[in-house]
Amino acid sequence: MRGHRVIDLVVGVFVITAVFVLFLLAFEASSIHDGGASGRYLVRADFDDIGSLMVKAPVRIAGVKIGEVVGVQLDNRTFKAHVTLALEDAHNTIPQDSAAGIMTEGLLGSKYIALSPGFSESYLHSGSIIETTHSAIILENLIGKFLFNGG
Repeated sequence: MRGHRVIDLVVGVFVITAVFVLFLLAFEASSIHDGGASGRYLVRADFDDIGSLMVKAPVRIAGVKIGEVVGVQLDNRTFKAHVTLALEDAHNTIPQDSAAGIMTEGLLGSKYIALSPGFSESYLHSGSIIETTHSAIILENLIGKFLFNGG
């Protein structure tokens, strides 16, 4: 009888610990918390087509992550996608005339934003809009053009 109690106690502690760990993982993966938004500044870029770009996609310069996508909305007047980027305060010398492009990791990987620094002596700051953008290249569209236009 005493052995069953010990086993029940160990199993109970294991189950409670597993539920707690799953809860923490779900909380980390969700956007319920602010994700450490302090220490960042927000800029916007408008694209004709974002493909499958998602919130939390990385923003990179020269392959180095400097921020992430924190919002994607459709402008009902221009029908462009407004993408809000949270850039780390440590990277506050990005030229104002920089360009933003949507790239793909590998052939069929996830999308991310690549910033190409410009040459302006003024820098992006909170509320800036990146004027020069390059939309996502959609592989299905390229294949369709190739097949239906005779190569």
